[in-house]
Amino acid sequence: MSRTRTALLAAMALVAGATGTAFAVDPGGVGTAAVPCTVDYKIQNQWSTGFTAAVTVTNNSAAKSSWSLKWSYAGNQKVTSGWNAKISQSGPAVTAANESYNAQLATGGSVNFGFQGSYSGSNAIPATFTLDGVTCNVDAGGPTDPPPDPNGPANRVNNPYAGAKVYVNPEWSAKAAAEPGGSRISNQPTGVWLDRIAAINGVNGGMGLRAHLDEALRQKGSGELVVQLVIYNLPGRDCAALASNGELKPDEIGRYKTEYIDPIKAILADSKYASLRIVTTIEIDSLPNLVTNTGSRPTATPQCDVMKANGNYQKGVGYALNKLGDVPNVYNYVDAGHHGWIGWDDNFGASATLFKEAATTEGATVNDVHGFITNTANYSALKENNFTINDNVAGKSVRESKWVDWNRYVDELSFAQAFRNQLVSVGFPSGIGMLIDTSRNGWGGTARPSGPGAQTSVDTYVDGGRYDRRIHVGNWCNQSGAGFGERPQANPAAGIDAYVWMKPPGESDGASKEIPNTEGKGFDRMCDPTYEGNARNGFNMSGALPDAPISGHWFSAQFRQLMQNAYPPLS
Repeated sequence: MSRTRTALLAAMALVAGATGTAFAVDPGGVGTAAVPCTVDYKIQNQWSTGFTAAVTVTNNSAAKSSWSLKWSYAGNQKVTSGWNAKISQSGPAVTAANESYNAQLATGGSVNFGFQGSYSGSNAIPATFTLDGVTCNVDAGGPTDPPPDPNGPANRVNNPYAGAKVYVNPEWSAKAAAEPGGSRISNQPTGVWLDRIAAINGVNGGMGLRAHLDEALRQKGSGELVVQLVIYNLPGRDCAALASNGELKPDEIGRYKTEYIDPIKAILADSKYASLRIVTTIEIDSLPNLVTNTGSRPTATPQCDVMKANGNYQKGVGYALNKLGDVPNVYNYVDAGHHGWIGWDDNFGASATLFKEAATTEGATVNDVHGFITNTANYSALKENNFTINDNVAGKSVRESKWVDWNRYVDELSFAQAFRNQLVSVGFPSGIGMLIDTSRNGWGGTARPSGPGAQTSVDTYVDGGRYDRRIHVGNWCNQSGAGFGERPQANPAAGIDAYVWMKPPGESDGASKEIPNTEGKGFDRMCDPTYEGNARNGFNMSGALPDAPISGHWFSAQFRQLMQNAYPPLS
């Protein structure tokens, strides 16, 4: 529920109490307010010739199996594209009707949709809305007239990383500094992972969420500071990778909402923390599984089929976006996999569409999404300079090489920029930005090629020149030969809000052998250096380091390797 809509309903309740307004009772015996419906119309972004708007319709009458909202503009506004509703316009009159997937509108239920429009002169808010012919109350506003908010700034900045320091987690920093030579890198900002309910208050005497935010205020001083949080506890989490399974069972969406997201929101909404810019990375390695690892695909797993059937990944992500998006200084970035996962033609568009579905469920809208993040907890090279996707060698395209395997992208930067365009095309705001995790994708050291490979074949050309030295692009666990990548920085490239170290380097991806634990984390053979692979990595060796602890625990050998192979090198 948006802050403005909450205020409206509270105001309605006060009016009813003061004037004795009666409540009608529908034939089904459900008490409903005398106001049959409310409309929350908000201009989210506005520029000299256009704008985007988000609309929430709440039905206070009998349940509906379909709905149609109408309004008229006083000016020359024109709707140019929309999402989550079928929108048509004739002159000043606009009609927004339900899609097939959001036709049901229960008593007390809400539906969200949005659109982009053009205008010149003024961009006045419509005065009247009707839902199926009945006039609704209106709560409306825009970027020039935000309501006062006791929790802090009413308007988010375009890029939270611009002009801001980023929080250095003292727990990670201490571990890094304790390694030989680790002080060279221990001052870097990393993400704080809330990977189970207990992490909210702190595990084994460690810092909880409030402790991190309090420390962030200390680090902030008089300037701006970003705090990076990883929201990571979906029901049936990581259905294709046992190493990062979570504590919640596939059907425990209720616990996810009430025991995990709600307490996090309550802390983030504390006015004490209103001066912080809080970046949330929403549920890594979740939604893409529903595209790539389900159904009849050889990569499918029974666990991912269960999660696709019950819809709890979409519901969880939508609920998190909705609730956390209500906090005015929170910036939600949704995980978008990486180029070696969804860069193929049959995954690329389907993933964007699925992300849109998740971002428009459980009360969320696309405007609750500030951007997306790629390569979190992965190793894909930022930029391959020795070959491009358009190169041809010995009569074959680079796409035909075993390494690229018909992918459209060879590195994370080109993928992130292209995927951003795809996300905008399916209805996400044009101002979304991308983050790229560069914590472990440097691939430096003596194995880093200095130029293209031999042109005797497309495979020798690509394999001899690629920076990414993994055995297969599908390998993801504690990869041998990896190094620190680009240091965190804001605005590094077009469409990219920042390079970040959301995954704290030195924390294991998973145990190399089965280790009993109370964290709900299983043993995944992809973390076993002797494993000969599966369909998801082309039945290649796993490429994993030996003697690794369970995921999230400190892995000294990995950290030392990352320092040794850092690119740019450590000074």
